[in-house]
Amino acid sequence: MAESVDELSIEYIEDGVTTVKELDKRVLSKGAWATIIYRYQDWNRQKQEYGPDKYSIRRYQKRNGLYGQKSKFNISSKDQAQKIIAALNEWIVLEE
Repeated sequence: MAESVDELSIEYIEDGVTTVKELDKRVLSKGAWATIIYRYQDWNRQKQEYGPDKYSIRRYQKRNGLYGQKSKFNISSKDQAQKIIAALNEWIVLEE
């Protein structure tokens, strides 16, 4: 839980190892509901290295002064991300 959007993070440390490493984040909306897209990597214990970039869109709700996660959608590969981008670009162009 965090008081501000800037404090929110996807990074996770377990037994001294950063198992989810946040590489970047972009705040898509702020307010009582906040939406953030993260770029991150998961730690592969077998290979002892970080895996490929992944992406996650998360929604947070502010209640009693603190943000709590309410939903998330994980984009598991660059290929899936590119397909989402292509669909959005197509729809946006159609609207113009």
